[in-house]
Amino acid sequence: MTPKYIQVTNSIVKGIEEGRIKSGSSLPSINTLSYEFDISRSTVEKTYLHLKKIGVINSVRGKGYFIAQSDIKPSLKVFLIFNKLSVHKKMLYDSFSEALGDRAMIDFYIYNNDFALFKKLLLNNKNNYTHFVIVPHFLDHGNQANELINSLGGGKVILLDKMPKGIRGAYGAVYENFEQDIFKALTEALPRLQKYHTLKIIFPERSYFPEEILTGFYSFCREYAYEYKVVSCINTERIQKGEVFINLMEDDLLSLLDVVRQTDLTIGKDVGIISYNETPWKRYLLNGITTISTDFKKMGEMAAEMVLRNDQKQRYEVPFTLCLRDSL
Repeated sequence: MTPKYIQVTNSIVKGIEEGRIKSGSSLPSINTLSYEFDISRSTVEKTYLHLKKIGVINSVRGKGYFIAQSDIKPSLKVFLIFNKLSVHKKMLYDSFSEALGDRAMIDFYIYNNDFALFKKLLLNNKNNYTHFVIVPHFLDHGNQANELINSLGGGKVILLDKMPKGIRGAYGAVYENFEQDIFKALTEALPRLQKYHTLKIIFPERSYFPEEILTGFYSFCREYAYEYKVVSCINTERIQKGEVFINLMEDDLLSLLDVVRQTDLTIGKDVGIISYNETPWKRYLLNGITTISTDFKKMGEMAAEMVLRNDQKQRYEVPFTLCLRDSL
């Protein structure tokens, strides 16, 4: 979530913008603000240091803190919303917030792939932000979500990770080309794949993952004459020598490893594993799990640049890479 000191900063800036706090007004002492709002001294100290850094307040030794200006120019206020929090989504958040630094205020929300929660959060904040940066992955009501995003108006929206059909008008995007990415990654992995005869992708029946992933998977298997199968539940799947499994979800990777461990098959020799989304721990698990992944750090940096340039009309495809390791 948005750091506490940024939340307090945003509240003070909003009070200034709305005229409730005037230029020259004194602010409560660190101890007083800490006590009245039940927040730590360190949070108040960080808030005041941040406000000084951006020129909103001054301090006078022995007298405290004062509002330096009340004619604050409209600042960049970003409504950032993810479908869920995960290791790679944290990488995305960290790179986005680091790239923006002190030049924009960010409020961070998570809607857990739930359209009703997404709708509530968006409608409650529709008029409070200069930019809406959205990861649009839904289990249901995708079309309604698209219409809701359209209602925000042109020039405010930046879509991350996915660019769904049905979004109209001027909007920006930093996205994955799901169909092309998996096809190219598997093509690059062909030298390792040659010792296997069947590719299986674990794709839950009720999933927010784009169908384009399956389209690219089918195209590769047909072009290079591989047997293939879409597995909805890995826990009931029979695993045989010569098969490669591609997982999309971290939970499915752990389940897959448990199932393979119950056999006498060796990962990387008898059975191959390719996992979506690079994370640090996959470099070391079983001497390394082969991954195919977008560059989430780059995605965050590119989105931040779009905010800073006020560039909400361009669409940028993010690099996608294959990291070969011993699991394949």
